[in-house]
Amino acid sequence: MTRKSVRRMVLTVSAVFWLTLSPESHAVVEILPEVSLTVDGRAIQGHAAAASHPTVREILAAFSRAEAAVQKQDLEPLLQFYAKAYNYHGLKPADVRRIWGEVFAHYRNLSSTHLFSEVKVFRSGSQLHAEITCTGGLYGTETQGGTRITLDSWFREVHYLVHEDGAWRFLGNAGAAPSAAPFTSSPHHPLF
Repeated sequence: MTRKSVRRMVLTVSAVFWLTLSPESHAVVEILPEVSLTVDGRAIQGHAAAASHPTVREILAAFSRAEAAVQKQDLEPLLQFYAKAYNYHGLKPADVRRIWGEVFAHYRNLSSTHLFSEVKVFRSGSQLHAEITCTGGLYGTETQGGTRITLDSWFREVHYLVHEDGAWRFLGNAGAAPSAAPFTSSPHHPLF
């Protein structure tokens, strides 16, 4: 493992750990300094070039809109972030509505962290798609008891997005369904 990889992992874990323990709601949606960006098979070099790329800015804006809806516990704007064909291990948009409704009923001061380490943008047929390697989590305070907890977390998860109806939307994640829930998870899986 290179020194740069170790530094990136330590910073990522530290940020996620700090947000878990913080009693306040903080949102973080950003690309990491060592981000790898590929657009239609062409590598974009450097953090500044990646951060200022129009597609990356659109993707960051889509996640930020979703985060704002999470913090306001506003279901309709949040559901606009999900693609019509959203599918996460058989869960469809109606399931997402139900799960987020449960989360909003049981937690307050919600926030999430999305740290992007790799972004691949490509065209499939007539639609733009993106694969985003992301580390982060969803955090909230229990309405009963007031304990700040991690509701969901992910490490180098690949989020699939599609450009649909003029905006980037969440299509699903890579990987198989977990066989067991980690000790930090709750009965809810917010899919975000």
